[in-house]
Amino acid sequence: DSSVHISVTVPSPPAPAVQAPSIQELFDKAVKDAFFDYDKADIRTDARDALSQTAQFLRSYPQLKVVIEGHCDERGSTEYNLALGDRRAASAKQFLVSLGIPADRMETVSYGKERPFCSASTEECWQQNRRAHFVMAK
Repeated sequence: DSSVHISVTVPSPPAPAVQAPSIQELFDKAVKDAFFDYDKADIRTDARDALSQTAQFLRSYPQLKVVIEGHCDERGSTEYNLALGDRRAASAKQFLVSLGIPADRMETVSYGKERPFCSASTEECWQQNRRAHFVMAK
């Protein structure tokens, strides 16, 4: 006469796989627009902070290339705003170059007032439209 004691442990269900964020999700979280004053293309203090954060992200992902879009608010002619948007994009690019990001990783384009982020005719909305916006290059 003998007895046997058997323990059976049921494995706990596997934890759901935590999917790492995509490079696009990381880009969208880390890369910030640089905003500009009315009729200006010089880098403001808040834009320096945003561009410094963008430079840090680009240093971490040296394979990435970006397009810097220059945008303006609705005031002024189409031609004037295309030129101003170009200066804004170039200014953001030059600032990133000064932080060590190679120029050949960035291209610029101006949309002037043609692609507004906000469409209300208020100063708050216009401010959101005066920006250098970053897009991952394809």
